[in-house]
Amino acid sequence: MSPARRCSKPSCTGAAVATLTYVYADQTAVLGPLATYAEPHCYDLCARHAQRMTAPRGWEVVRLEPDPDSLRPSSDDLEALADAVREAARPRVPVPAPTVEIGRRGHLRVLRDADA
Repeated sequence: MSPARRCSKPSCTGAAVATLTYVYADQTAVLGPLATYAEPHCYDLCARHAQRMTAPRGWEVVRLEPDPDSLRPSSDDLEALADAVREAARPRVPVPAPTVEIGRRGHLRVLRDADA
């Protein structure tokens, strides 16, 4: 498991909750939910710095707020969890020992158990 990501601001030890990226061609700063992976050209910010973030004069700031309903587990998530628990609780069927071919005549094969 990877350690929690920290705010990109110097001397800030807060946990990152948002990711900031710039689109220089459009003069736009985009602040959204924490990205799944840390990207080299993005900045992870803590809640305090994300709230106080400003962009250069003339730039547009786009703040993407996550949908609160999407953060809660869905019925699909709960069903997948229940299926995983059922699968783990299912008794294991022993796998028969593999067989080894020791001879062949035409289409007939002579087999012996690998354990023998």
